[in-house]
Amino acid sequence: MSSTPEASQDGADPRPRAYGAGRALVAVYGVLALAATARSLYQLTTKAAEAPLPYALSALAALVYVVATVALAHNGTRMRRVAWTAVTVELVGVLAVGTWSFIAPQEFPEATVWSHLGQGYGYVPAILPVLGILWLWRSDPARLVRAETSPRTR
Repeated sequence: MSSTPEASQDGADPRPRAYGAGRALVAVYGVLALAATARSLYQLTTKAAEAPLPYALSALAALVYVVATVALAHNGTRMRRVAWTAVTVELVGVLAVGTWSFIAPQEFPEATVWSHLGQGYGYVPAILPVLGILWLWRSDPARLVRAETSPRTR
């Protein structure tokens, strides 16, 4: 017996999309994806000469949020791998860029999504990947199947 459901006749994954905490997480990612995309587009089109690398990193952050939003909204095996990659890149990015912005503040003349650990966004960029990782781990279908089938000790 396989732990993954069979695909429907049209090849679509029959499992439902995320609900509850997963849906809330996807919503927050979606809002952050929109905000980060808008801000990075504005910065790159109007101020790119002031700080091209930080603003390009802001655009990368926006792309990561868009990918994470789409991947977290789906429940398929491939998309879960994409989600794991996106939230891991996000965590590394916010920690690296956040640290860099504290060490060399002159390189960040204006706040970006990940500068100062996402201070301009209420530190949501620093907290969100941790929540994403926790949710991906907690909702892992293989882990849930193992937990259901393992004998319980009391």
